[in-house]
Amino acid sequence: MFTEGQVVVHECLGDEEQRLRRLVLKGPIAQTAKAGQFVAIQVQDSSISSFDPLLRRPISLAEISSERNEISLLYRIQGRGTEILARAKCGEKLSIMGPLGQGFSLPETGELWLIAGGIGIFPLYPLAQRALSQGLKVRLFWGGENQSFLNSAGLSSWQVLGIPIYLSTLDGSLGQRGLVTGQAQELLEKHKLSDGEIRVATCGPKKMMQAVTELCITTRVPVEVSLEERMGCAVGACLGCVCTLIDEKGTLIHKKVCQDGPVFRGEEVVWDESC
Repeated sequence: MFTEGQVVVHECLGDEEQRLRRLVLKGPIAQTAKAGQFVAIQVQDSSISSFDPLLRRPISLAEISSERNEISLLYRIQGRGTEILARAKCGEKLSIMGPLGQGFSLPETGELWLIAGGIGIFPLYPLAQRALSQGLKVRLFWGGENQSFLNSAGLSSWQVLGIPIYLSTLDGSLGQRGLVTGQAQELLEKHKLSDGEIRVATCGPKKMMQAVTELCITTRVPVEVSLEERMGCAVGACLGCVCTLIDEKGTLIHKKVCQDGPVFRGEEVVWDESC
């Protein structure tokens, strides 16, 4: 579970104001990693102490290449840990724990609809690649702040896949103005009248995923959600990322996002309780 990854690419993504970074690591994790899983990276400020910060930073897998023995991590600089991580240089080796957690599942046939909010797009890219390689049809619904964000966060990489893409921005600078759930709802309701089966995978803000889940329950479409919770140890020992679920008998149960997730069936998540 513990290994090292050598930095082969570390670059800014798009507009510097978005503070997005792409980190490519070469190492054995690429041979076993699956879409929806994550890694926990040790980040250390050598100018202060070798153990500062103490906790690793969990980052979802944004691309997996077993052929090149590489994984790609996309992240936004938004705290001390990622500020330190952003200093990593090519050739440097980083301590990695992973792959961790339970990833997404795929249907054998039909369509996979991906619904993302903001940087929730990152763990969905390897899922799209895997689905397309298995002959599934894929659609992407993606909402963000504005055109600058969507372009910076990798819109061109999605366009290369040649799949239908439905974009939404809060300011209307690209795609439809408003929330991503608007376009998804319209098409899901139309889909009830058509042939074929679909499954939804979603990642993004909690309220967005709750809305997507409620929509899918109404339209009787299976949905998987990737929960984004604060993690301490990332292996289930600290109980810092426990969330509340409801089982098939209607009983409330508690599970660990880092170990039992981060991917769960949307209908089993108790959204109105804090995780």
